[in-house]
Amino acid sequence: MEPPAQPKLDPPNPAPLKKTALNSVHRALKAKMVDFGGWEMPVEYGGLIAEHMAVRTGVGLFDVSHMGEIQFRGPGSLAAIQHIAMNDASRLKNGQAQYSALLTPEGTFVDDVLVHRLSENDYLVVVNAGTTEKDFEWIRKQVGGWPGIHIANYSSYYSQLAVQGPRALDTLQKLTKTDLAAIRNYWFDWGEVAGIAHVLMVRSGYTGEDGFEIYLPSDGASTEKAWNALLDAGAEFGIRPCGLGARNTLRLEAGMPLYGHEISESINVFEAGHERWLKLDKGPFIGREALLAVQASGGPARSLVALEMVDRGIARDGYLVLDLDGSEIGVITSGSPAPFLKTNIAFALVPVAVAASGADVFVQVRANRVRAKQVPTPFYKRSRK
Repeated sequence: MEPPAQPKLDPPNPAPLKKTALNSVHRALKAKMVDFGGWEMPVEYGGLIAEHMAVRTGVGLFDVSHMGEIQFRGPGSLAAIQHIAMNDASRLKNGQAQYSALLTPEGTFVDDVLVHRLSENDYLVVVNAGTTEKDFEWIRKQVGGWPGIHIANYSSYYSQLAVQGPRALDTLQKLTKTDLAAIRNYWFDWGEVAGIAHVLMVRSGYTGEDGFEIYLPSDGASTEKAWNALLDAGAEFGIRPCGLGARNTLRLEAGMPLYGHEISESINVFEAGHERWLKLDKGPFIGREALLAVQASGGPARSLVALEMVDRGIARDGYLVLDLDGSEIGVITSGSPAPFLKTNIAFALVPVAVAASGADVFVQVRANRVRAKQVPTPFYKRSRK
């Protein structure tokens, strides 16, 4: 089995790379550091497959402090979020989060986000690292002048750690008196963690496993204290620090999209298969009219499908997809070996007729045409015991 693909990295950034509060810790652990969206981040600590398997079978710890946090405060906050995001934030209760997306007027993606309702007039929107500044400026342009709202980019105030895997709860519970089992998926609570006060603990993640994303003060001392405490607490469960490489293979196995790949400003909501989070009946929002027009015209022309390689070969991002006659019909958006499933998998954007037929396809892997079959998504689904 070939090693999993590394996450697709941005071109070298001429500006100095941003660093998380744990940068020196990662270097001390001899992590391989890369430029990811203008941040110097660990891609692996010496074993991507071992990190992937630790999350699937035990617990893994990720530094995801590069993610962006934008806060909406004031009585106009809900109306503003309803205008810019496709999900229905009015359904949220205090302490609840939801997956959503910011859309262009064409119904394509500015970014995918997590919306957290802290209180009636207070929302925290978490955005992707490489798009934080773009998203903030776009949000300010759309609703910054609305009455009764204050919008601020608080990304530099937060460090974010992700504890993921079937033993994630057991690991984090050692460090807090908050009853973690009482927190449902996509809900959160505040509490003390490893002696650090006012930590936000969200039961969510980007791996397909149970786990928590915790938000800490961004000062180095607090972040390093929490990181080391989590590694100590998870030692009996085989915890490993995990980098962006494992984060990418884990999310792909779990059928989760990546901005710039399965979702982008050239892919609309229907093409991406994101109807589950699209609430067209909630009232006007950016992108709604375009998506209603797509619906009225009979639906999208393209569809995202999940592929498993039948023949030997790995479908990498950007490889062409061919029909069985050899005609070009689409493109791979993400592809990699799946370490836990022990097969090679991919997402591809193809015509809806091909997706509906369930037909096998070929992927042009360098000089070879490699056969692949369409399969249900997610590729991997964790046990709900």
